[in-house]
Amino acid sequence: MKREITCIVCPKGCLVTIDDANLEDVSGFGCPKGIEYAKNELLHPVRTVTSTVKIEGALHDRLPVRTNGDIPKELIFECMKLIRATKVSAPVRCGQVIIEDILGTGIDLIATRNA
Repeated sequence: MKREITCIVCPKGCLVTIDDANLEDVSGFGCPKGIEYAKNELLHPVRTVTSTVKIEGALHDRLPVRTNGDIPKELIFECMKLIRATKVSAPVRCGQVIIEDILGTGIDLIATRNA
């Protein structure tokens, strides 16, 4: 079965067609990164998670955070449960680890703003 996947690696947004029975049958890509993205999206989709956590003692009551790498797509809901349950206290520096090795992925949740 052929699938169409919009590549998100660069701003071009190529519509890549890939045959899930033959991963070498790929078309519609504008660069080699599109081929790799389409294959990974079928075999093991991953995403960067961005959100906010509660913070005490800061100007704002929420602190923006993101993962410092991609986590498997199937772990996103569990990751969000951890994020929603997390509370930090000011001061926090941009880049500071908020949750280390989230869900055993080797990826950390980091602050994206000083607070």
